[in-house]
Amino acid sequence: MPVRPIVRFPDPRLRAVATAVSSFDAALAALAADLLDTMREAPGIGITAPHIGVAQRVVVLDLPEAGVSYYVNPEVIAASGDVQRHPEGSVSMPGVVEDVERPAWVSVRYQDLTGAPQEITAEGLLSVCLQHEIDQLDGIFWTQRLSRLKRDRVVKKYQKIQSGVRA
Repeated sequence: MPVRPIVRFPDPRLRAVATAVSSFDAALAALAADLLDTMREAPGIGITAPHIGVAQRVVVLDLPEAGVSYYVNPEVIAASGDVQRHPEGSVSMPGVVEDVERPAWVSVRYQDLTGAPQEITAEGLLSVCLQHEIDQLDGIFWTQRLSRLKRDRVVKKYQKIQSGVRA
């Protein structure tokens, strides 16, 4: 499947709420395959349809310990009161990372590529990635989870990278 262009920060499409998928068909399977190829080319371990300019609720993850997984219409249904900090970044803002604090575990309800309902409770990297990508589907770019000071630093560093100035 083709590698698609990635929408780059600060494109307003990254702040739009994605719409629910209602057709579980060949077009969805093709979108999922394009997302996987695009994510691997980026490179990254997670991507959403909005990252390639498609406003649909589709997430693809490829984690070292779990392999490739697809989440359609995911939503967090429960979250830990305990938190963890983990470095995060985005295929839409390559070259910068910062620690983000999130619940230590989450339960997520979603559909697979055939439309079958699924539920998962995740911790560790999978939990971080699911929360990060679901935020993206909800129009919350990862930098919005940072303090204003850290967010300003990340944006400034990214701007330097984009202008070719060594950060």
